[in-house]
Amino acid sequence: MEQVVLELKNLQTTFQSGKTAVPAVDGVSLHVRKGEVLGIVGESGCGKSVTSLSIMQLIPSPPGKIAGGEILYKGEDIAKAKAKRMKRLRGKEISMIFQEPMTSLNPLFTIGNQLIEAIRNHNKISKKEARAKAIQLVRDVGIPRAEEIIHEYPHQLSGGMRQRIMIAMAMSCDPEVLIADEPTTALDVTIQAQILDLMKSLNEQKGMAILLITHDLGVVADICHRVVVMYAGQVVEEGTVRTILKQPKHPYTQGLIRSLPKLTERKQQLYSIPGTVPQPGAIEQGCRFAERCEFAFEACFQKNPALLELEDGHACRCLLYEGGNEDAG
Repeated sequence: MEQVVLELKNLQTTFQSGKTAVPAVDGVSLHVRKGEVLGIVGESGCGKSVTSLSIMQLIPSPPGKIAGGEILYKGEDIAKAKAKRMKRLRGKEISMIFQEPMTSLNPLFTIGNQLIEAIRNHNKISKKEARAKAIQLVRDVGIPRAEEIIHEYPHQLSGGMRQRIMIAMAMSCDPEVLIADEPTTALDVTIQAQILDLMKSLNEQKGMAILLITHDLGVVADICHRVVVMYAGQVVEEGTVRTILKQPKHPYTQGLIRSLPKLTERKQQLYSIPGTVPQPGAIEQGCRFAERCEFAFEACFQKNPALLELEDGHACRCLLYEGGNEDAG
């Protein structure tokens, strides 16, 4: 896992609201290597999905736009790529599993039509060959009756089957990078486990880089190598899965982990972080988590903390660690 295939450098994505450009993603930097699974976690509204849509240049414009920074795919800045270049990249080299398969699949076309179109858009093969590949893809994602399924419409399939079809479509051209935005949302635990096993096998067999966006820290522990924690449009902590889950430094990360239920403890009520994620652009000065943080002190409301590297591969955006203070937690 040496070669960096996708890297974001100070990515800034804004949405125009009247005369104000509101930052939804504000200075995000991260990277994912070949054969690596990078998890992006955080509450709703932290900028995770906007980050992934920015990579694919699928931000609705207007009102949204990539206002600054770089998105490097194998060294090429695709943030400035033309529409024709992005059309060649999407699906072929960078694929995405969207959050809700029912709204991502076209209800007017059969599963087979949609898979065949995705395959033929990027491969010079006949319709017969594309159909054979589509059937094999359906089998690969663990769906029985593949020859019959390709003639069915999305509404005829269960949520888990639709999600597998989305994975098959994303995998149809053997991409270098797979972006999975909440791929197991609203699925039962059995189907979730099967989909995660499928993604792990694709990652291991094909050396594919996966960017996994999720709320589920159990999924992160199961499949990811490294984790990026986002809050209010910024990266607040980054490290290996073991480091983040066992030795979290940022108070926000600590709060996320404290909110997990434990089999060894009996509680009437689970812990929850007080307050809510601020609206994009609402906090212009100070730490964006300060109002919800139990460790906040006066400087937290006045100074914007930098993302500091605490040790090799472990970084944290918190004033508690500036000057070597590590008393949090």
